[in-house]
Amino acid sequence: MRASLKGVPWLALLVLAAVLVCAALGEAILPHDPGDLDLGSAFLPPSWLEGGSLAMPLGADNLGRDILSRIMAGSRVSVIVAFYAILFSGGIGALAGMVAGYFGGRVDAALMRLIEIQQSIPSIALALILAAALEPGLSTVVIVIVLTYWAWYARIIRGEIMALKGRDYIAFARVAGVGTPTIFLRHLLPNIFNTLIVLATLQVGQVILFEASLSFLGLGIQQPDISWGLMLSDARQYITNAWWAITMPGIAIMLTCLSANVFGDWLRDRLDPHLRQL
Repeated sequence: MRASLKGVPWLALLVLAAVLVCAALGEAILPHDPGDLDLGSAFLPPSWLEGGSLAMPLGADNLGRDILSRIMAGSRVSVIVAFYAILFSGGIGALAGMVAGYFGGRVDAALMRLIEIQQSIPSIALALILAAALEPGLSTVVIVIVLTYWAWYARIIRGEIMALKGRDYIAFARVAGVGTPTIFLRHLLPNIFNTLIVLATLQVGQVILFEASLSFLGLGIQQPDISWGLMLSDARQYITNAWWAITMPGIAIMLTCLSANVFGDWLRDRLDPHLRQL
């Protein structure tokens, strides 16, 4: 038991757990209403600075809104975007990679050319195009992320399938007349499941950072919704006289992305048999 828990990144897990709790419980645990305006508390500094208050430990923004409450409320958007973006990009990418790797030939060539075309388009340029065609919002952010990251899954899963399809049990299944859908579900998918879990975990930080970037540029989450990227965008013009308004959500993004990457690296080491032998 102790050996199985050796090296577990407890601090990273604690940060991720805190983000999930804030996203799940929402208003039930917020110290203040994140949209409540109090101009008398505008630019209130953090509690450890002169003039600060324990009622707003991380300070207030230009409209007197509690920064801590807004960071906690913004975690819900980050979790929702990460969940749907990873679910759809992973699903589409895994299916494309399995089809390309298993059938090979022209199917593989066509899918690989499509992947190369997609990866040649800068993600921000793609976001600008979609924002012009669609109304900016949560759904647009998810669509942009799915179109950006599905090819990443497809390329990696394709390599895994190409190595697996030559195994004896796949050949025996074909000789026995097992259909392709059954081979995919019973023989190939279980063998790439660990890879998908690791890829999804490593993508969490990328998705959160991507959403924050889009919202910061005005292409993502819109008012009155709350997101960490939108908080950065609102506070950038006050950085000289209220540094905490932009620093605190930036720290939240940094800690969440770093924790997700650390946990993903640990999970990869645990689930990848090649790395486990080193």
